[in-house]
Amino acid sequence: MKNLFIFFGIVIALAVVVGILKTRFKGEEKDGPKYQYKRHNFFLTRAEHEFYDVLVSVVGFEYFIFAQVHLPTLLNHTVKGQNWRAAFAHINGKSVDFVLCDKINISPKLAIELDDKSHERPDRQERDKEVDRILQQSGVPLLRIEKSENFVAGDLALKIKAIALK
Repeated sequence: MKNLFIFFGIVIALAVVVGILKTRFKGEEKDGPKYQYKRHNFFLTRAEHEFYDVLVSVVGFEYFIFAQVHLPTLLNHTVKGQNWRAAFAHINGKSVDFVLCDKINISPKLAIELDDKSHERPDRQERDKEVDRILQQSGVPLLRIEKSENFVAGDLALKIKAIALK
């Protein structure tokens, strides 16, 4: 009888171990990974690409231009006295279209958002207000450009200088 209890104990322990292993490796299916991905054909939208070309002509010699920059890359969320995980979660998934960085230290000097029709949606307006607040509080200037504008190099240069030189 004692051997029977030991046998069942071993069977139960093995079942628990197998269950844990199945849960841990649940992302991997028999036929390959659980998720599949394909590369985008274009890194930027057409409007972003048009704007990027003008931006390069205006500041390409003075600044490095980075596109699609996520806020956790731009901002330090590990501020003393706050919940770092919550602070990270709050900015994770948010990005700005472009960031200009000086060429010596690659230090962020200006964030740029290209506002198209999607920025007219109420949920997007709420997100934009929060991104504006976060960037202002952290000391990163933000320039918003309406997509309805034609991207005129001279006008863009004036706007950038007005903000970046403050």
